[in-house]
Amino acid sequence: MNNTNPRLRRSRKTRAKIAGLKATRLSVHRTNGHIYAQIIAETGDKVLASASTLEAGVRKDVKYGGNVAAAAVVGKLIAEKAKAAGIEKVAFDRSGYKYHGRIKALADAAREHGLSF
Repeated sequence: MNNTNPRLRRSRKTRAKIAGLKATRLSVHRTNGHIYAQIIAETGDKVLASASTLEAGVRKDVKYGGNVAAAAVVGKLIAEKAKAAGIEKVAFDRSGYKYHGRIKALADAAREHGLSF
């Protein structure tokens, strides 16, 4: 059974709704070993800020990039980078993933550090 195609279908629906809102979006992607977050402009053509467990600063803080603790660190970092870029309100694009575990940890950490969804 392949879980990729239903996830991509769900992500297309979410992105279509966000595009209708004309909102800056916080897009999240996860793999087994890492988690990535990007803040993308309303037009969808420019990445305004990004953070992942591959960055040197994050790798010092976390031992393994594929767990909830690492996702929380990335959430904090993306919120700080967004505030530095002057962004406070975003639409959360979970890319078709369920809102639990690492996705939820990243979102909660970003909210705690000043990003509004």
